[in-house]
This record gives sequence, C-alpha cells and structure tokens, in this order.
Amino acid sequence: MEPDPPLADTLNQLHTILQQRGIHPADALDPRKLSAQTALPEDTVRALLEGRRPPPDTVSERVRNRIKALADAHLAHTGRPMSDLAAHISRQLGISTYWARQICAGQKMPSVELLHGLVTVFHIDQGETFFTRPAPQALHHALQHLLTTLQPPTPPTTTATPSTPTTPHDIRGIALRQAHNLPPERWNILNATLHALLQLDSNHHPDDSEAPP
Repeated sequence: MEPDPPLADTLNQLHTILQQRGIHPADALDPRKLSAQTALPEDTVRALLEGRRPPPDTVSERVRNRIKALADAHLAHTGRPMSDLAAHISRQLGISTYWARQICAGQKMPSVELLHGLVTVFHIDQGETFFTRPAPQALHHALQHLLTTLQPPTPPTTTATPSTPTTPHDIRGIALRQAHNLPPERWNILNATLHALLQLDSNHHPDDSEAPP
C-alpha cells in the first residue's frame, strides 16, 4: 500500500532540508521522541518514517491506546501511582476513580464529553482530534511543526512605491533647506552666485518694457 501522500511529501521536504544542513535524518527524526509527541507506538512511527503503512485500526482503538500512552507517560514522568492520576481525573471530570482508572488503562472508551475533559487534563493543544486522527495524519501533524522550525522565515513582501519626478521647484526647496545651516562665509558665496545668475538671466531675457517697438 502506498504511503500517505501528505506525510510522504512532508518527509521528502524534511530530508531535503536536513541534507542541506548536513543533519542526519536519524538525529532529527527520532522515533522515540515522535512517539511521545503523538502518543503513537514507537513501532508505528518507525514504520511510517520508512514509508510503510501501520496496521489498520478503529477510532475506538486509537482513542483508547492514545489515552493509555498519555497516562503511562504521565506516570513515568511524575513517578506517581495510577491511583493518584485516577483520583485527579475523577475530581476534574466528575467520574468515579474506578471509571477513570479503566479509561487510563485503555480498557474503556470515554464519551465525547469525557474526551473533551481529557484534553484539559493532559494539556493537549490539538483538541479531541489528537486522539482520533489516523496514525499517518498524527505523525504528519508533528512533522509539520518540525518542518516549520527548520525552514527559514519568509521575508515580508513589500510593494514598490513609484517614484515621483523631481521638479525644479523641489530642487530649489531642497537646496535652500540644505543651505540653512551654512556658515556666514559660505552664505556670502551662495548669495553672490545667485546674484550673478539672476543678473545673467536678466540680461538674457530683457524686461518687456525695454523691448524695441
């Protein structure tokens, strides 16, 4: 059976980026870490990374197995007994400790309402779909996050503003603003130059009143 297309595409992109950066795929795509992130069995993650399909399952099996994986990881991380976790879930969700223990052991399927509560208990940021996604989609979601962290940020696109032609009036204004802080001796030179230019322009274009009849 062919591998899941979105997952295969993401894996190809990751392998390309890792190769460009000189990173071995085994160092970045650790089945054990990805198993902990997705609550998938490590063998399932390994099979998916190798382009193989995992064994088929039902939605009920996915939910029960992933709750059990989260509960087992919680117990291993905290070192507390199952009775403590069951008591906490009992208080949070308003169910008996016996029922909470059965759910955490993967022996009972929780209702939709309880599944929503378990999202909060286990601090899942993906909502209820974390428990119900097929394995290829679950791993694809985790790898998409890794792909985002490895890809360089895309620079924002800017729209070029068309330049406005500079008129002689603009040039005169700019020149006068720049000359505002000139020392007195340079003001004298500028004044003499302007006076000479004005005189030259006056001689070149005589006043209409002096024009011959």
